[in-house]
Amino acid sequence: MTVPRILQGLNKQQVEAVTAVEGPVLVLAGPGSGKTRVLTHRIAYLIEEVGIAPQHIMALTFTNKAASQMKSRIGALIFPTEFYMMTVGTFHSICAGILRRRADYTPHFSRDYAIYDTADQLDVVQQVLSALNLDPKKHTPRRMLSQISSAKNEMIGPQQLPVTDYQDEIFQRVYTLYNELLQQSNARDFDDLLLHTVQLFADNANLLARYQDIYHYVLVDEFQDTNMVQYTLLKQLAGARRNLFVVGDSDQSIYAFRGADYRNEKRFREDYPNFRLILLEQNYRSHQTILDTAMGVINKSENPYRIQKVLFSERKEGPRPIIWEAHDEEYEARFVVDTIKELQDQGEYDPGDFAVMYRTHAQSRAIEEAFLRAGMPYRLIGATRFYARREIKDALAYLRLIQNSDDSVSLHRIINVPPRGIGQKTLQDLEDWANSLEVSPAQALMLLEQGETGPFNGRARNALTAFAAQLQEWRQKRDELSPGDLLSMVLRDTNYLAYLDDGTPEGDSRVENVMELYGVAASYEGLGLTTFLEEVALISDVDTTEKTDAVPAPSLLTLHSAKGLEFPVVFLVGLEEGILPHSRSIEEKIEDPTSTALEEERRLLYVGLTRAKDRIYLLYTFRRSFYGGSGMNLPSRFLYDIPPSVREGTPLHPRGQQAVESQRYQDKTRWEQAARQPRAGSGRSRPAQRPTDREPKFKAGMVVWHKTFGEGVVMTSIVRGDIEEVGVLFPGGSGEKTIISDFLSPVDG
Repeated sequence: MTVPRILQGLNKQQVEAVTAVEGPVLVLAGPGSGKTRVLTHRIAYLIEEVGIAPQHIMALTFTNKAASQMKSRIGALIFPTEFYMMTVGTFHSICAGILRRRADYTPHFSRDYAIYDTADQLDVVQQVLSALNLDPKKHTPRRMLSQISSAKNEMIGPQQLPVTDYQDEIFQRVYTLYNELLQQSNARDFDDLLLHTVQLFADNANLLARYQDIYHYVLVDEFQDTNMVQYTLLKQLAGARRNLFVVGDSDQSIYAFRGADYRNEKRFREDYPNFRLILLEQNYRSHQTILDTAMGVINKSENPYRIQKVLFSERKEGPRPIIWEAHDEEYEARFVVDTIKELQDQGEYDPGDFAVMYRTHAQSRAIEEAFLRAGMPYRLIGATRFYARREIKDALAYLRLIQNSDDSVSLHRIINVPPRGIGQKTLQDLEDWANSLEVSPAQALMLLEQGETGPFNGRARNALTAFAAQLQEWRQKRDELSPGDLLSMVLRDTNYLAYLDDGTPEGDSRVENVMELYGVAASYEGLGLTTFLEEVALISDVDTTEKTDAVPAPSLLTLHSAKGLEFPVVFLVGLEEGILPHSRSIEEKIEDPTSTALEEERRLLYVGLTRAKDRIYLLYTFRRSFYGGSGMNLPSRFLYDIPPSVREGTPLHPRGQQAVESQRYQDKTRWEQAARQPRAGSGRSRPAQRPTDREPKFKAGMVVWHKTFGEGVVMTSIVRGDIEEVGVLFPGGSGEKTIISDFLSPVDG
């Protein structure tokens, strides 16, 4: 029997998936199992072997790059005329097209509606806050926008919001006016493209039926990344034919912060009880030892809806993953660089074959510096280089301006960051006035501080004079304070950390980056500001680092950026409690036992492990200087889930496992005690879902005083019952301490 051309080269499970023509199909595709190949060959099979007209097929994915790759592969399998009749694209692009073509069904929006990006949305939120007379510092625009997006992803409109307190009422008002302003502007945001399409079909059954008659087969890539709106849209399009073909892997669901809901796999199984399940378990990327390592981690998942896969590879032999304990992050980075050199010198691998992966962007600093010291090029994927990040350049600009009063570039960068009422016109007037006096803008500022009026009205003059006085105060302290203490003073006086911390994961990352810079500055105790700035400038030399992207080089990236990539050799660094899993996920689990954040951390490690083809190095440190603090660490709890038979290197001491288990028990006990504690003035017990019943007194970025450690900056604050536990970063080597709020007092100003 002749095998059809479309099926040649496919394994048994892939053939089963490609040829499963009718009905709902759930394909759980393990890493490196050829899921894109299955999708593209299935489409070609439907057209060439089954005779389905191309216009009856819709394929959806998440990124333009993925859609382009899918189109290219399909185009290589079928005739071009057939290819152009298909619908292949992202959820957002396809929905945008539907809304434009069916604008007559949406009287509030014309066909030429605008699509607002994040910057546009933030402008609208700021207009809303101004119109409602709400303080943007208390109700940050990004936080509000994140809440609006989450509500839309769950298909919850302003009127469906549960309103139980004043904060809920405020959010409802913001959400309502936000939508009204978008409508007045004939604009939709990205969430609206999906939500409004679902609403369009829900309100117009005849129109939906016409689309169901057009699209007989609906295929979806990366199903685990869909949210509730996308899943509802898929159900609408599939209709009575129920020809819904979804490919995904809940074990690789790592984008909850973007609204992805791994529970859609469970919903699919419940909504289509006669579904066909196909497991793609053969891996074409890694050898079996790497797969056994990854399965050891992911099989300890607490996801009750998970369907277990048994990954296997025809590559039965390969080096075992090496676990290595470094003394600190500098030794960790040196180990990475030295190992890459050694493997290259042995002729086994090329420079582009290596990847270094980490949980947070801030961890890249030590790695980048190790590469630069060794004179080795590298590529930073999915992020700006550490010293080129906006928040790092801002902080350094303050220090450069303190050091050099003629640095007009630094002045221009930070004179209104954070906002202090000095707009572009005022800045231009300052520069023009400085030019007329033949002095630098910073020197002109000093003249204002000394009593000169200049060409400014009262409001602008007051803003400039206040900044000049602050700058003068920093300069007076320049020679007295270490670089770390001087940076700490600037962060405190400008409230810069609070400015960065907008309640989003991105804001958390920016704060972490600045605190990592503080840790570097603190290490220059006794060396002075000039030495610090000079050495940092050499490390961050753009001419040196930008050239590295033009040649093959090791890749540095976060685990979130690693999805869909593969490398012969992978280094996973920072595998410690509080980093991976991240401290936020541990705290969420303490506060709410139903939280899935800790499980997503496990999936992140699984994704990292399965990027490797040949070799894996798993690194953790005995002591890490992180965000300016320093302390001993426990190895990540996930390392203990790797079977001893497949790992080598530093032995994982049982005490580490015991300590992790002890911490888990303490967390559980603390939560149960807090949950049982009655509210003040009430005989009722505390609701079990959350042990917090009041807002914390101390917020991230606040400056506080402790009688032993002195001034510090608040990093975290958690209310447990009647006790508020505050994480405070103290300069001068004390590091970060967790202190009960009763022993802290806020510092004015």
